[in-house]
Amino acid sequence: MLGNLDRLDELVSSPRNAGVLLQANAIGAFGGIRWGDAVKLMLRVDPATDRIEQARFQAFGCSSSIAAASAVTELITGKTLDDAAALGAADIADDLGGLPAARMYCAVMAYEALQTAITSYRGIAALREADAAPSCKCLGVSQMMIERTIRFNRLTSLEQVTHYTKAAGSCSSCFKQVEGLLARVNAEMVEDGLIDAGAAYQLGSTQQRAVDLKPHGAPQPAANIFSGKAAPAHLRAMPKSPPPRPATAQAPVAGTIDALPLTSLVAEALEDLRPHLQRDGGDCELVSVEGNVVYVRLSGNCVGCQLSSVTLSGVQARLADKLGRPLRVVPVS
Repeated sequence: MLGNLDRLDELVSSPRNAGVLLQANAIGAFGGIRWGDAVKLMLRVDPATDRIEQARFQAFGCSSSIAAASAVTELITGKTLDDAAALGAADIADDLGGLPAARMYCAVMAYEALQTAITSYRGIAALREADAAPSCKCLGVSQMMIERTIRFNRLTSLEQVTHYTKAAGSCSSCFKQVEGLLARVNAEMVEDGLIDAGAAYQLGSTQQRAVDLKPHGAPQPAANIFSGKAAPAHLRAMPKSPPPRPATAQAPVAGTIDALPLTSLVAEALEDLRPHLQRDGGDCELVSVEGNVVYVRLSGNCVGCQLSSVTLSGVQARLADKLGRPLRVVPVS
């Protein structure tokens, strides 16, 4: 639920504690390019008192993600690790004056990064084996993360699970798995007295989503709407051109052999990334590729954003991951 929007607007327009903390001795991260948002939290902890002296963050994603990461740095600075570990995603959302239901994953993301930082500082081994099998393969959301979020936030509907974790929010092929997980965890929460039996999720009580709603059966032949007359000229295929003559073999020109494929790959990678930027009112278009330097033009909310460098870092990481080679992304006006 949204309350005072001034706090959210304040941290979106002027994020606190953004940037790298070189003296950090506790670092936690959550999310990724596939998830659509990512945050890295860096803490400087006094080993004598276990008190957090300083906290900074880097984030990639929507404005609410940046605001949530900024808020958590302010909430935990000066606190002991025990007090910081007791914070929940709801506390982060409350500090922002509330978040839209569909953006609650932003508070969860900041919470997960904080818990990871504290766990790593204390040298507690992460349960990697249990986290290795994602329930939502599209977005890489693990069963452990979903179950933890259901319990800590007392979620009782599949819509809430998607809003808090993004699970089952893409192709919905994991819908049944997530539904079964929610029903089981809710049943355990009823036994523990955390929720009423009437509020617990019941299997089959939610309409199945995209993958199940697709029409099934053999494809039906389409009727010819132009029967008895020719199709309009703009819908008819263009006549085939005669095959080109074999080109005379020429010596390759240095520096141009992979120029076109590289540009196409960069353009393809950027097209995959643009919907995430456009969702927050920003955009990024390819201008040119020269060697290992990719020139892009930012627009919309990305222009003048104090975290545009973080956005560019995310674009750069995405391109490097896609192309398997380091590239430098440079903005142009």
